[in-house]
Amino acid sequence: MLLVALALLVAPKPLIVQRPIPFPPARRAETAVYAQRHYGLDTWRLKAPHVIVEHYTATTTFASAWNTFAADSPDPELGERPGTCAHFVIDRNGTIYQLVPLSTICRHTVGLNWTAIGIEHVGMSDASILDDPRQLHASLELTLWLMSRYSISLPNVIGHAESLTSRYHRERYAAWRCQTHGDWQRADMAVYRARLDRLARAQHVTVSHAGGPVRSTC
Repeated sequence: MLLVALALLVAPKPLIVQRPIPFPPARRAETAVYAQRHYGLDTWRLKAPHVIVEHYTATTTFASAWNTFAADSPDPELGERPGTCAHFVIDRNGTIYQLVPLSTICRHTVGLNWTAIGIEHVGMSDASILDDPRQLHASLELTLWLMSRYSISLPNVIGHAESLTSRYHRERYAAWRCQTHGDWQRADMAVYRARLDRLARAQHVTVSHAGGPVRSTC
């Protein structure tokens, strides 16, 4: 009985299809330089993540998102690498693809890459994901599994648009200190988190509600 009870505390791992983007030593070195400049951390490794950030790709296909992340193109403002990426992309049919190991920093959210797992959803808006049962269910299952694996609390599952109010936000480059994006607004994330909490209860998975947002100075 004890083993059964303990098992119910851990969310099941969903089916994940491996589609890795190129991440050779050169890109890992670029990531370490980026982490040093923006976070004061000389590493390309993601250790004990505290945050999960939800995004949408603003594209209509998984292939276009994969190609963008694989390109390792420099950003237009600083001209620095690495290029953007996400650990996971969820296709419109609910297929979960993993592009980058969870032990590797991915550049997806200014101020949070040092401690955040990035999940992209193929789509053009928050509503397109919330209104798609297969894609949303896959997203919730993946996110709950990651929360369970890394002991990430529900309030630390955020939308990209909520990055500036995360207690883990830090950015050393002054021009980027208040930079964020419009994907996954707070109202839509409130719906998402409520459904995530409901799934956790249905699966008898315990999730923490500690550590909500903080006041942004921007």
